[in-house]
Amino acid sequence: MLRLFTDREYGINNPLILSRAETTRRIFSLELSKHRDVDRVHDGGINTMDIDLIESRYLLSGGSTGGISVHDLENFSGNVKHSYKYVCGVDRSNRYMHKHSIQTVQWYPLDTGIFTSSGTDKLLKVWDTNRLVPADTFEFSTIVYSHHMSPIATKHNLLAVGCQGSTVKLVDLKAGSATHMLKGHRSCVMSVKWSSRDEFILATGSADNRVLLWDVRTAKGHLMSLDQHNGEAASSVASSTTAHGGRVNGLSFTHDGLFLVTFGTDNRLRLWNTYTGKNCMVNYGSIENDSKKHIQIGLSHDGCPDVIFVPSDGNIDILDLHKGNYINTLRGHYNVVNCCLFNTNSHELFSGGSDRNILVWVPNTDSAYDDHLKDDSKNKQDPSFVKRIAATADSWSSDEDE
Repeated sequence: MLRLFTDREYGINNPLILSRAETTRRIFSLELSKHRDVDRVHDGGINTMDIDLIESRYLLSGGSTGGISVHDLENFSGNVKHSYKYVCGVDRSNRYMHKHSIQTVQWYPLDTGIFTSSGTDKLLKVWDTNRLVPADTFEFSTIVYSHHMSPIATKHNLLAVGCQGSTVKLVDLKAGSATHMLKGHRSCVMSVKWSSRDEFILATGSADNRVLLWDVRTAKGHLMSLDQHNGEAASSVASSTTAHGGRVNGLSFTHDGLFLVTFGTDNRLRLWNTYTGKNCMVNYGSIENDSKKHIQIGLSHDGCPDVIFVPSDGNIDILDLHKGNYINTLRGHYNVVNCCLFNTNSHELFSGGSDRNILVWVPNTDSAYDDHLKDDSKNKQDPSFVKRIAATADSWSSDEDE
């Protein structure tokens, strides 16, 4: 690290090299925080989380009992040891809360004054954050597994919705109605995600084992169906047109939008090139996934290498994005982990599970504060230290008397 600082000082290296080295060091040293936690307010499991794109300050979470909470990730106390405070939320005292489990929450990309939520009560709600009442409500005929708004869109305001039915619904928030449906899947749509590079490209994962890419500007159906065998399967047509050997319940585009990560109940992660639709054939090994709902996986960026944070039963596996190498397993939850969310500004990882906890994982880059706490505790229990303090105080007082 000192060499990188020196090279940067003399202008030998690009500033990005130092940034990537430090980012990588911090990501690889993540561990359960000893000094930070999140105020516990949910009385059920945590299914979904989101951090606003404006300030990266507010953590939004939704639970299995229909509750929604907002936590402030800013530390104004100045203390290393602190809790992320609960700011506001929707609980049983709010007559507008969801009646059943919430599957997805998301901040409006341009304004923290609005957020959205959807769940198994077949409702999608657009909330006014200040008043905590729905500004609009959309009712569907089946359970809503997942919804997503494009984080980069400037020419449309569409919200994609994946339901228990086989069609993907597109809701226009400006018009306040469902505009049209995307037909191509043969079973329930469990995960939807807009591209982080092209505002018109949408990826959907379904219980029919397929992942489809759509261009919402065209009415000709999906652009492509991702094939795990890249067209080289010699068996039946059905086996050659599926992305996984089980339900696809996790999707995430990389930060640059060039790749798509998919997660299925065949216990496999797969990496896809979004322009060619080809399977990159990265072997991540077997990762346990028997969930019947949407799973939220996290991705880092600006690291070397970038990594995937994926729930694996009660743990979180960290894997090299492009090589598939195992890096680490984070253990701390007492039950199944449902969602992972990486804060790229602070390099903190948040995870929510069925144990009703939101855990904070931070880089272990310095043990100085831990050593200080240990020394301070020992000093307080040491009688000789107390005597030294008293003697010092006496000397100060005698000096002042003179």
